Amino acid sequence: MAHSQNKSEYFPYIDGLRAIAVLSVIVYHLKASWLPGGFSGVDMFFVISGFVVMGSVSWREKQTFPGFLAFFYARRLQRIAPALIVCLLVTSIASALFIPNAWLSDVNQRVGLMAFFGLSNFALLYNGGDYFAPRAEYIPYTHTWSLGVEEQFYVIFPFLFFAWMLSIRGKRISLILFALALACSVIYAAWISSIDPNKAFYMITSRFWQLASGVVLYQLFALRKTRDAGVAIRRPRQSVAMAGALISLIVLAVGLWFIGEGMSPWPGGILPVVGTLGVIGFLYHRTDNPIAVLLSSRGMVAIGRISYSLYLWHWPVFVLFRWTVGMESFVTGSAALALTFLFAILSYQFVEKPLRYASWLRALPRPAVVSIALTTIGVFALGHHWVGKKQPNISLSTVVQNSSDWYPHGVGTDARFPGCSVAARYEDLGGAGVYLLRREGCDSDSDTPRLFAIGDSHTGAFMTMFHQTALATGSEVSIYTNGGCPFISLAGNQEYKDPRCNGYAVLSLEDILSKARHDDVLFLASLRLPRLVEQDAARDAVAIWEAMFGEQAIAWRKEGEAHAIDVLKPFRERGMHIVFEAPLPLLRAPPFRCSDWFNRDNPLCRQSLTVSRDYLQQLRAPVLESYSRIIAALPGTVTWDPFPVLCPPGKTCNGMHDGKPLLFDGDHLSGYGNRVLAPDFFEFLHTIEPAFRVSPISHPIE
Repeated sequence: MAHSQNKSEYFPYIDGLRAIAVLSVIVYHLKASWLPGGFSGVDMFFVISGFVVMGSVSWREKQTFPGFLAFFYARRLQRIAPALIVCLLVTSIASALFIPNAWLSDVNQRVGLMAFFGLSNFALLYNGGDYFAPRAEYIPYTHTWSLGVEEQFYVIFPFLFFAWMLSIRGKRISLILFALALACSVIYAAWISSIDPNKAFYMITSRFWQLASGVVLYQLFALRKTRDAGVAIRRPRQSVAMAGALISLIVLAVGLWFIGEGMSPWPGGILPVVGTLGVIGFLYHRTDNPIAVLLSSRGMVAIGRISYSLYLWHWPVFVLFRWTVGMESFVTGSAALALTFLFAILSYQFVEKPLRYASWLRALPRPAVVSIALTTIGVFALGHHWVGKKQPNISLSTVVQNSSDWYPHGVGTDARFPGCSVAARYEDLGGAGVYLLRREGCDSDSDTPRLFAIGDSHTGAFMTMFHQTALATGSEVSIYTNGGCPFISLAGNQEYKDPRCNGYAVLSLEDILSKARHDDVLFLASLRLPRLVEQDAARDAVAIWEAMFGEQAIAWRKEGEAHAIDVLKPFRERGMHIVFEAPLPLLRAPPFRCSDWFNRDNPLCRQSLTVSRDYLQQLRAPVLESYSRIIAALPGTVTWDPFPVLCPPGKTCNGMHDGKPLLFDGDHLSGYGNRVLAPDFFEFLHTIEPAFRVSPISHPIE
């Protein structure tokens, strides 16, 4: 097929812009304060991609639509897929080796799988949450959201471009189509950014304008060439081009420095997009411009050429460092940066470049190239899935290798109750749900009181103990747990200001009341103390103290006590035993992140897994006092205190016992901790309600 010389058009300064974009992103991810708007380097990439992709096909002449689709997607897949799928598979293997499953990582496998198919932005939006939240920094595939946006743009691109190949009029039609889509995307981005910032950040609908702006810029240049064919094109004077490019660089620099979190893509995307368009536009075919010379320097072009591989590899390398030795020190930060460049160079030299320019692929029909690429993606995606399934067998983490000690998963059988097993099922309540545990296979007394447990993830962290309760007593156990939604938190009615939490609580309470009988037990377990450490970072000691003893905290507890009495009164009137869980010990470091040879030196683990017992008792005291006042108002309400079992009298509380964890992280009970507490819980149930026919257990189940 005939084509113009534009087919081989190459602008070195665009590689220089790519270098600025990728280095901005890397610097931001190394330490955000060094370049607060560095994440906007992705906005630059979008503009550049639109301009370059349009340039790569603008020379095409009349062709059938199916033929163009095959050509276009073969070219895109050949450019993007090889380096991406190799990076994803290597990352999945490294993740399986070093990253245990936890709240910080529970969506990793899903996001990684979706990344193979250009859909990780959807997976992150609906599972990973805010890009700027700490959790995103521990998902090794977070950065692939932008590749998803770009790949979705490529799905739309041919339909808006096709008229371009037909005639001069078709070129104008294509320009109009892209301009209209751009305008609609800008309007949508401006609207959705104030309503749903996460959706605005991740979705192609609110990012399309950034890619389309690059397309439109190239189309304007190309139409001008067509219009002025055979006539010397008047370009801006050197001084004008220099001034325009310099101002554009300043605009770009302002955007990369001043754009803050929550401002992307609107209005934060305006400056990087306008700046990038300005640099590209003013330097177009001006190799003599000093700024073009600077951007086209050997170092800038070299980084620009490996920018795709740099972008691919920097994030999983950084995330693996965060999970292991940390990224905070100069040594570890430098090592992570060096490995990023090493992997990027290897990827570019041995994966990206060879397959991008492979003569044997060029010789194949374009549909065959597309078929090979899609098949390869599918095979590698299956490999990713297989690696995730095999993690228990290949992981280097003791958390995974000894999962029953760490994770409070229920065990359905116990040798001391031969023939008995626990059947677990989930019942949807229409917006809320309940886990039901029943003993089967052996005699059960239908008159045994039932246990209802309600609360946040800390209720779910008693799952092992609940299974043992069902096995040991024959009691039916119903568990209503909603992560992030404490029940009777004693923080006023704060939990009810979240519609998600309130709706779940209302449905759960209605279900319990509809089933409850006299002498059944309502067990209330939630986090009612301020955390000493999150799974990703330690908390400020002053803020912790203020959260417990500040004026606002005291007022909220007073309000919370009154609220608790109102909510719980119907259950006492029904004759139920109401049991508050007294606060568990807390830790200043999460044991699951500090348990292995490769993570013990992580800065997060500098705090010991021991905490002063007196300090924890001080933190617990206000909650226990609130319990006392609630109990006085609702006679028959009691408190079960696991603290003395997990932290016997002495100077310190230890997160480990006999080499096994009592807590999984800083405040959630571990599987082993469940087994330690179970005998005490059984004895407590028997004390408050003798109808709980509990088989005595004198030792934790090993």
